[in-house]
Amino acid sequence: MALVDPDAEGVAPELRRQVQERRFRQLVDRVLGTGNLQAERLRAAGVRSGADVTLGDLRSLPTINKADIWDHYPFGLQAAKEQDIVCVHGSSGTGGRPTLIPYTAADIEIWASVMARALGGAGATKSSVIHNGYGYGLFTGGLGVHHGGMHLGATVIPVSGGMTDRQIRLIQDLKPDVLTCTPSYAIHLGEALRNEPTSLKVGVFGAEPWTEEMRAQIESLLNMRALDIYGLSEIIGPGVACESLDSGGMLNVAEDHFFVEAVDSEGNPVPDGTTGELVFTTLTKTGMPLIRYRTGDVASLADPVPGKPRTLKRMSKLKGRTDDMLIIRGVNVFPTEVEAVLLQDERVSPHYLVVEDRRDPKRSELRVAVEPFTDSVDKPTLEKDLVGALRERLGITCVVKALEPGSVPRTEVGKARRLARWNQGDPPLAGL
Repeated sequence: MALVDPDAEGVAPELRRQVQERRFRQLVDRVLGTGNLQAERLRAAGVRSGADVTLGDLRSLPTINKADIWDHYPFGLQAAKEQDIVCVHGSSGTGGRPTLIPYTAADIEIWASVMARALGGAGATKSSVIHNGYGYGLFTGGLGVHHGGMHLGATVIPVSGGMTDRQIRLIQDLKPDVLTCTPSYAIHLGEALRNEPTSLKVGVFGAEPWTEEMRAQIESLLNMRALDIYGLSEIIGPGVACESLDSGGMLNVAEDHFFVEAVDSEGNPVPDGTTGELVFTTLTKTGMPLIRYRTGDVASLADPVPGKPRTLKRMSKLKGRTDDMLIIRGVNVFPTEVEAVLLQDERVSPHYLVVEDRRDPKRSELRVAVEPFTDSVDKPTLEKDLVGALRERLGITCVVKALEPGSVPRTEVGKARRLARWNQGDPPLAGL
């Protein structure tokens, strides 16, 4: 695949490291100049200027997390002057308190650039028409793709989320070659299209962890390549990392702007290929730069694919989130592991709900609600088979309930709900 920005994507790693080192020292000076929480923690660690540290020292520096951002709501970690902030994005938080991130014009330019690279790696060009089904607003998905598509020179159709009938009409009439939305909505669109041929060649799907099994479902429904994209508003939005057509099923990290680590539960770095929590440092961001931000997202890292034009560090598809990891009778379980088992069974539709049942604190249960594709499926047999398959994969016995098709709620806007916790009262889904 042709590179959108060869000097960034295809440069020798040792030369990129020199750029990263310079940008890291500048970042440390920017943060120290704010006097905010991060600056206090750096000074407590003995850092007085960017000249005091290198990227090799990164693992010894303090981390920052979402709770720190909430505690300094709305803009206590902002580094730029107020008049330099051109927009604010964010994500939902607890108790109605969102995570708000201020952006400068320079941040928007970086975001547009990395998103253009991501789209280019998926095969998009200036001649492409991008059907953008991500939501617009505080959520970074819609506008992130919009910035990147325009930066690339493609035509962006800003459909946003929901209104599926209108989406289908626009796909039929405007003949886009690129689809961007959540993977769960791609499934919804594919079912609504009912195998009708389209002009779509590739889809770039993110905002939710999704498995190889769901990739196969999407590609079968829509007859196109399905690629993963990763991002979070605290770092920049979508475009932090993205799978390309030649990246071997992993996502290329835009590491000239975002330095990535993977750490264990104690915060210690883990070797490449080992699952850990992703930690990002925003080397070039100016609105709200972050040093060693613990994302809560779980994945593994790897070197570039040998012999390919992109020389960027890669990350795996997300395994899940640290706060989504369930401990069921002493066994660690991620919902994506359950999904991998469910979608291997051709009788099971991609609509399901994993329920952590803790009504009895002495014995937790994992309940899984699934839908067969058709009414003709023998539900007791399906339940028995899935109990066995889940036991083999997870090492625990789950309670599986096969519901009528259409029982699991669909999500047209936003992220699909895949996990629920049941502590008391009525079940989170009728039939459980």
